[in-house]
Amino acid sequence: MPTLPEYSLAGRVAILYTAGGDEAPVLAQALAEAGAAVFTIARRQELLEPVLAGLTQYPGEHGGVAADVGNGGPSELARAMDAFAGSHDHVDILVNDVRSMFAQPLSDISIEDWDQIQSRNVRATFVLCQELGQRMRDRKFGRIVNLVSVLAERGMVNGSAFAASQAAVLSLTRSLAVELGTSNIRVNALGTGWTTAEDIPLEVQREELLVRYTPLRRKGHPRDIGPLLVYLASEACDYTTGQAVYVDGGLNAHP
Repeated sequence: MPTLPEYSLAGRVAILYTAGGDEAPVLAQALAEAGAAVFTIARRQELLEPVLAGLTQYPGEHGGVAADVGNGGPSELARAMDAFAGSHDHVDILVNDVRSMFAQPLSDISIEDWDQIQSRNVRATFVLCQELGQRMRDRKFGRIVNLVSVLAERGMVNGSAFAASQAAVLSLTRSLAVELGTSNIRVNALGTGWTTAEDIPLEVQREELLVRYTPLRRKGHPRDIGPLLVYLASEACDYTTGQAVYVDGGLNAHP
């Protein structure tokens, strides 16, 4: 996709954190195609490998590390930052893809389950925003984009633990936008609906009840998210902060 000059990320350094899911490779490629050098922090090695493989087609100094910065504690964050410092001396963009799903009935959710999903999605976002937000403050420039599910603002049967994590990330996004705005840092949430990285024929998708409930009658694809992610990470995003912008096929507008 051609990048408009005002949305170019040329010369920018981006950190992408992924807690799970199969969309991170496409998101990383969108940033790289716009010109950014992308360093990926993935919760597990198997999440990191497809991201790095997809970035080989784009010029730039891309890299990454597997580090569980949410559940792993300060040592994992330090290890990730040390790996990042081996190739870059600053960061301009932070993208937190923290939509690691968890679905269980309320009665079946253990305290361990609850703590793990909050750490995986919320604590990881917090510690990365805290660490990298200060670096952005020192340079008086930064863009932070937190990806969240529509369940940040909706409810779903068996989705209480996950939805609570998404609502927390959205609230954190809005608070950080207020706190960091005077340092020329923009903090926004990019909301998604029912998505898949697979290319599934429409007639097959529409066999699912939730797809038929979605106004645009299809699942989203990471390609739908990429252009907005690039905008929110660019200098053109100068008067937008503290917002949740949804690319969800109209799902969040549905009663």
